[in-house]
Amino acid sequence: MTFAVMDLVWQAPVLILAITGLFLVLAESFASGTSRKFMMKLAVAGCVLAAVVAVMAWRKLGGQPRSLMGGMLIADSFGMFMIILFSVITALTALASADYMDEHQFETGEYYAVLLLSATGMGIPAMAGDLVTVFIGIETMSIGAYVLIASRRRSRRSAEAAMKYFLMGAFATAFLLYGIALVYGAIGSTDLGIISARVSAYSSDPLLITGIFFILVAFGFKVAAFPFHMWTPDAYEGAPTPITGFMAAGVKAAAFAGMIRVLADTFGGDVLPYGYMGWAGLIAATAAITMTIGNVAALRQENVKRMLAYSSIAHAGTMLVAVAAMGVGAMTEARPALLYYVVAYSITSVGAFAVATWVGSRGDERTLVDDWSGLAQSRPGAALAMTIFMLSLGGIPPIAGFFGKFYVFRAAMAADDNQLMWLVIVGVLNSVISIFYYLRLVTAMYFRDPLREHKTLTSPTTVFVFLFCALVVLQMGLFPGWWLGKAMI
Repeated sequence: MTFAVMDLVWQAPVLILAITGLFLVLAESFASGTSRKFMMKLAVAGCVLAAVVAVMAWRKLGGQPRSLMGGMLIADSFGMFMIILFSVITALTALASADYMDEHQFETGEYYAVLLLSATGMGIPAMAGDLVTVFIGIETMSIGAYVLIASRRRSRRSAEAAMKYFLMGAFATAFLLYGIALVYGAIGSTDLGIISARVSAYSSDPLLITGIFFILVAFGFKVAAFPFHMWTPDAYEGAPTPITGFMAAGVKAAAFAGMIRVLADTFGGDVLPYGYMGWAGLIAATAAITMTIGNVAALRQENVKRMLAYSSIAHAGTMLVAVAAMGVGAMTEARPALLYYVVAYSITSVGAFAVATWVGSRGDERTLVDDWSGLAQSRPGAALAMTIFMLSLGGIPPIAGFFGKFYVFRAAMAADDNQLMWLVIVGVLNSVISIFYYLRLVTAMYFRDPLREHKTLTSPTTVFVFLFCALVVLQMGLFPGWWLGKAMI
């Protein structure tokens, strides 16, 4: 493996996240009495700096990818785009966390350090040039997520959620490692560029086919696709609310970044390892079932966090529609559509969970739909922001979520020989179903009398988070063309 000093320059956005995380560990260890607010500000500053450097690197690249660390990493527009998103998600999560931790009286000094180190792991699959790098990034991200879910040490529910997520994550890790080993056994390399060049010659090799299948299973766990979604409701419900938003947005976005690198860029194109539809056939079937299971299960949920958990499963199914389209001749349309959708969904999720963070207080987190009754009377701003997020998730125009689904379904319709037309119909029907449970929360906020006084978190930073997210979601809906243009990378 060759190394050049300039490699570190192009890796700077990820290195900034990692170094800031390590500095936060030292600050917590050696600066006794360091305030949590200071730690939060330092974490946010690191994320902002990483995002700014990623923007500069994106412009400097000029559309020309650069191979780093002997091909282990790739600096390109796609990687920088995703790192900017991860940095924004992490900064918003940090802003929503400090007052929540004070309110619920759990002191976890390493919280912000683990948050940034987990974000570092998210950035690695987005820049990956090798299957080994994909594995390292996914596991770095996942280990941080396990710790963050269990950060409320006095909560048995958080400990249980973290344990379930850890066990399922370990299961996924085994599939990913074994899949990488089988692909290496078939092709003789883990370098994604080499695999892409050789895969057509080995398209009928049982080792390669089995290896790709195992990798698909591992990514299925990470994006919470059927039948690997079982951990999601319990993990989302048990985690601290800001971390639930971080998982719904960041972890899912990082997994899809890895899928784009491995499936679309490496095993995509005209190579069809599983016959006429290739791996896209498995993805398409999984997408249809995942959307349906997620939406039908969400209809019955009284707990808002569990409802949003099943909603995230349904949205994973919608994003898988774009992944399937990439495998059947619609790469040009599907890739920017998926990136637009990922951004819209991520910002919406962070904002929705920020509102859920703010309306709860110690001992009364207002997790049930009935607990939100009459919120519009006492907290009209929060109710309006949550309404925007619910309408976006439901795909109501002219908000970002509508255009996200529109672009994804349009890309699927552009697939060769209309192979995915049936999947578009399933997706549209599921979107109609989802509107019911999203509007159920809106109805409770605006058309029901409050059951009791709404005590909210005293947190200007959390208010800033959900107001900022609401404005971004509206702007993405009003000017979708600008965002889609940026996603054409």
